[in-house]
Amino acid sequence: MKSLRSEAYYLLLVILLCSCGSSKRITYFQDLNRSVVTREKVTNYIASTIQHDDILGISISSLNPESSAVFNFASNAGNGDTQIFSGNVVDEKGEIQLPVIGSMKAYGLTTAQLKENIRIKLIPYLKEPVVMIKLINFKISVMGDVANPGLFKVPSERLTIPEAISLAGDLNMTALRKILIIRENDGERLFVTVDLTKKSVFNSPYYYLKTNDVIYVEAGKVKDPALNQNYQKIGLVISIISMAGLLFFR
Repeated sequence: MKSLRSEAYYLLLVILLCSCGSSKRITYFQDLNRSVVTREKVTNYIASTIQHDDILGISISSLNPESSAVFNFASNAGNGDTQIFSGNVVDEKGEIQLPVIGSMKAYGLTTAQLKENIRIKLIPYLKEPVVMIKLINFKISVMGDVANPGLFKVPSERLTIPEAISLAGDLNMTALRKILIIRENDGERLFVTVDLTKKSVFNSPYYYLKTNDVIYVEAGKVKDPALNQNYQKIGLVISIISMAGLLFFR
């Protein structure tokens, strides 16, 4: 009886030691000094530019609401929103169509740039026009060895890699911390590997994700043999403890 308990404690200690040994493989931002406050300037954020087939939510208002209504598309009435956002698709020419104004270039511009261009066009028609634009179809995909893979719609145009991973429920323990980002932009597809164990990820030009980005998380070989051995040892410990309990209470 005593030997069974001793063996169980010994195996539990081995499991804890193995787990500590494998923690380096699964820890994020390993070279970040956590003993002090580190400060860095954010220099790698670049606002997303509008692409073909993007859906833009456009709201136009002014000091004369009745005149402004002419420039807004019909929207979902009665939804409680104070702003009128309607979907305007960027066509194959990179343009959108607005009432009265007509065609306007959108492709390659940021939403802030397009907003200012529309505001200037509205000045002859409206008194102090106000334009609001929102990218309605901002979405990213996370697939592979994560807790909840899937397609995620994002209400903002600013999304980081850690935020996307959090949306997917974090990487599994068996996942490699080097992830693949697949991005399409200007008719080109990019495949970029980002190492989440390094602090340098925060300064990566891919740290801020773009709409339609895909994150692929690869599982370790054979789901990491070291971890599998740990799971097997855990099962063995549970079996031994259960057996010891039965013998003890007989």
